[in-house]
This record gives sequence, C-alpha cells and structure tokens, in this order.
Amino acid sequence: MKRLLPLLLLVAFALPAHAEDPKIAFQKFELPNGLEVYVIEDPKAPTVYEVLWFKVGSKDEIAKRTGFAHLFEHLMFKGSKHLPDGLMDRLLEAAGGWSNAFTSSDMTVYQNVAGSNFLEQMLWMESDRLAGLLDTFDKPKLDNQRDVVLNERRQSYENQPYGMASLLIQEALWPKDHGYHWSTIGYPADLQAANVGDVAQFFRTYYVPNNATLVIAGDVKFADVKRLVEKYFSWIPRGAEPKRPQYKTPAPITKEIVLTTTDDVQVPRVYLTWRGPPGFSAEEPALDTVAAILGDGKSSRLYKRLVYDEKIAQNVSAGFSGEQLGGSFEIVVTAKPGTDPKRLIKEITEEVAKMSTTAPDPKELERAQNSQEASFLNGLEPTLSRAIQLASYDVLANDPDYFAKDLARRRAVTTTQVRDAAAKYLKPNARVVLTISPGKKPQEKQ
Repeated sequence: MKRLLPLLLLVAFALPAHAEDPKIAFQKFELPNGLEVYVIEDPKAPTVYEVLWFKVGSKDEIAKRTGFAHLFEHLMFKGSKHLPDGLMDRLLEAAGGWSNAFTSSDMTVYQNVAGSNFLEQMLWMESDRLAGLLDTFDKPKLDNQRDVVLNERRQSYENQPYGMASLLIQEALWPKDHGYHWSTIGYPADLQAANVGDVAQFFRTYYVPNNATLVIAGDVKFADVKRLVEKYFSWIPRGAEPKRPQYKTPAPITKEIVLTTTDDVQVPRVYLTWRGPPGFSAEEPALDTVAAILGDGKSSRLYKRLVYDEKIAQNVSAGFSGEQLGGSFEIVVTAKPGTDPKRLIKEITEEVAKMSTTAPDPKELERAQNSQEASFLNGLEPTLSRAIQLASYDVLANDPDYFAKDLARRRAVTTTQVRDAAAKYLKPNARVVLTISPGKKPQEKQ
C-alpha cells in the first residue's frame, strides 16, 4: 500500500485478527505557543530520535513561486545564528547520529538521530534553527542552495532515465491552478527568480510553532523531554495562522489525456494514472487493495499476464497515493524489447476493466490483504518509523491513536468494495496515459 510518503508502520509483529488492537504508546503535551509534542519511550537502544513535522508542502506555494518548501529542506541545514553552516551535522555525527529531511506536496519533515545523552543539545539545535535561521539568511546562502536544488533537479529528473515522467503526469493530472499541478522540486525559472525577501516571507509564514508537530522517541523519559522542550521552545512566539492558497475541487477528467515523449532509454515504458480520493478517506483501503491485486508483486494479475504469460513486459507496479487534497492511482509497466507500448496499454486496460466489472475471488482478496497487512506491520521495528507514523496520524488523520482504526478499515475491505472502487475511479476516459519511447532526451518547456 502506498501513501504520500512510504507507509511507516507501527508494530514489529503481525497480530491475529481478534487480538487486542495495537497502538503506539505515547504521551502528549502542548506548549502555549501551539507546538504539539509527542513522546514515545522506547529504551531498547541508547538512542534518541526527533521528528519535526511542518504542515507545509509544495501545495502551499503559489504560481511563479514554486519550489520554496523543498528549498527550505536544504536551507535548514545551512546554519543559523549560533550554528555555523555544517556544525549541526558534525555535532550529530560525533554523537553517533545523523540528520535528514523530506518534502512532499503536503509536508516538510526533519529528522535528527543521536545518542540519547545528546537529547538536550539536539533540542537546542532544533530550536535555534527554527528561531534564528533568518538571522543569517542572505543572498549568497540563497544562491548557493538554489544551485544545489537545480543540480538535484537535473540529477533526479532531467538526467534520469524516464526521470521526467512524474513531472509530466502531475502537470496533466491536475489543473494549472491546483496545488498538485507542479512538482515538489519546483520549476527552474521560479527558483532562479526567487529573491531573499520572498523566500524569507515563506519561512515566516509556515515555520512557526503552531504549524508544527514534534515527536521525541527512543531512550528518553517523558518528564525530561517536557522540561527540555519547554526550556528551548516555549520562548519562541506563536505565529499567525498561515493563510494558505485555497483550491477548488477540480472538474473531473472526462476524456483520456494521451502524452508521448522520448528519452535516452532502451525500451518503452507506459504510465496509466487516475485521480483518486484523499488519504484517510473511506475508499482509500479499497484502492490500495485494487493496486495490490493488479500490480503488487509477482502473483499480481498484471505481472502474471504481462511478464509470465505473454512475456511482453519486464516489470509491473501499481499503487495508490492519497494526499490531503486528492490522490492518484498509477500503473507503470516497462516493455520488453520489441514490444509495442500500445499493446501494453491495451492489455492493462482490459485487466482494469475486469477488475471494474467483476469482484475478485475471496481468496484473491485474502491473499492481497494478508500481503498488505504483513507490509503494514513488518516495517515498524525502527523507533524512527513509529515516530514518523505517529506524526502522520496526528497531522493527516487528526488522530494520533489512529493505528488500530487504520488496520481495522483495511481488514474490513470486501470484494464488492474493491470492484466498486475500481469502477468509480479507474475509468478509461478519466486517465492520463504517458508513453516514453527510446529516442532523444527531451528538453523541458518553461
């Protein structure tokens, strides 16, 4: 199953259907400035994990000013008033840890890891860059990280085989005036045009305590965390509630959108993508199950048909990703040499149509659900995974205790719901079909 970030799971073992509902053991407090704080006590290793989740992503940007959310994923590591550039990483590494971050359409999430005796220093560093980043922010720093992001864009998209696919699909799937139309990394022209004032204002708007959730997990005690968080974060003032761009529900796609391009690749690849409901919606579990039956693993329908039986594809994948404003369902198939991509599209279409008209066999549903649940449960041994998932439930589901409910709704999916979800969302006239064939690497239009 797939969501706006890799689904990070919350227990380390599978539970029988009638066992007591699992949960994350956490405690919570909130500072007067609005910062929500969760603590997971997990003393199995002498390590502390910090997750700071800001409710800001690329959908909170505006036209001609894209890429700012992701830009701060870089700028937050470039030094603040009391932490010169590079010192934070050196201190964490000396304490046996590391730091990282990720950005999506809906969020920007920072992670710090170190020995548990480094908790106070970690919280001091985090509060210093939250409160003091703009004290040292200037044009040279912006120019430096702008170049880093543009280079990342070239490496991750423009120069990667099939690398432009996600950007092309995203632009076709969502209207120009919608926050999911542009990619998280932004348009090069917008990044090049960004100035210090615009970028600083974005930070002032969204990087405020009342727009964040902090999770501290690992070999810690609640009382110690509370005391230290209050010491280092309570003095930071609450900000105004961010005035985010508002988007209307886009008109449905009623005519298939066909895209074709070339790339410096050896064989064609096809992408079929549909819009879907938001994450944590009632239909999300059924669409996850549709994806599992169609294209999750070697026992899936499309893999069996295209790879094993007809030998016209090298690999197959399918997944549903639910975000805050909507979701996307995608099937990706890489052809074998000599295969006409039109044949792949035809056979994928036939298999999706079967799913949309005939409910799967109960045993097929059970296999898919068992596979999903195993994945849903087996990834939760790492304490950091539990911390990120707890923040996800708090922010996106508005319920930090959502794990048991999430598991229950996935177990409750029926064969009829699977068929109905496919019929409702995977219509042939409501999709974007992209074919990338061998040829010249394209130049992106600005």
